[in-house]
Amino acid sequence: MIKKIILTLSLLLGCLYFSSAWYFSSQILTLPITECTVERFVFCGEPSEQGIAFEEVSFKSSDGLTIPAWYMPATDSSTKESVVLVHGRSANRTEGMRYAKAIVNAGYNVLAIDMRHPRQHPDIISTMSYHEKKDVIAALDFLEKEKGAESIGVMGFSMGAATSMIVMAKDARIKAGIFSGAYANSMDVLAEQAKAIHGLPRYPLMPMVAKFFAWRGDLDIDEINPEKYIGQISPRPVYIMHGTADKTVSFQHGQRLFEAAKEPKQFWRAENGEHTRLWQLDNEKAETSVVTFFNRYLKHS
Repeated sequence: MIKKIILTLSLLLGCLYFSSAWYFSSQILTLPITECTVERFVFCGEPSEQGIAFEEVSFKSSDGLTIPAWYMPATDSSTKESVVLVHGRSANRTEGMRYAKAIVNAGYNVLAIDMRHPRQHPDIISTMSYHEKKDVIAALDFLEKEKGAESIGVMGFSMGAATSMIVMAKDARIKAGIFSGAYANSMDVLAEQAKAIHGLPRYPLMPMVAKFFAWRGDLDIDEINPEKYIGQISPRPVYIMHGTADKTVSFQHGQRLFEAAKEPKQFWRAENGEHTRLWQLDNEKAETSVVTFFNRYLKHS
């Protein structure tokens, strides 16, 4: 009788363990469709809302997805320097528009892309940068082949920052990178969120969540950890921006990334800054520091 009870309990616990891991892997893979708000991203309309001239463009990723984007040319049509704006996990191309006007006015072409998202097709999943890397690479191809870009910088936010960081480590076409609110390790930040939101400890659940996530997303967990790659970017420069009040990706992720990066590098410890909302914290410093960084490292590189 006792053996049967133990066996039954073991089976129930096993079912609970695997079903919970499956559920949480689904939560990672599923991308919510959230709308832009002025509080979150400031500018929710097309670039013309800010008086920025633009083209609605699109291009294909290597796996055949159509990536929509806004191309905002510099006033000087001969400009060969361009900056790609890469949004975070549940956002869209409006996320980077807070910085677009300042960058365009500084003499750069700007490309704000929409990474793969269920807005484009309901079957699209989130892979925490693994497949999203293809979208950033497609943006580089577009700028190089269609717009004649010779010097390309990138500015990414949250997952977009992590994605851009990994691409930059592998693609020398990116000459300078700015990363706002990036995570150092994908499973670390997911475990931290699971604990904060659901009160779940990392062990024993998260290792199985990671296995289900990798299997269902057709990805390699080791390939979505920016901390592993950021040191490979040098001698190209990186600028890491992170708020101390970030509750989505804790401030220590920014510290870890800066420590792992090699020179040239710079860090903005934004006191009381929330997740990717450093423009709202101090828009003058945010814009000036971004433009100064690109002017120093991207022009005539």
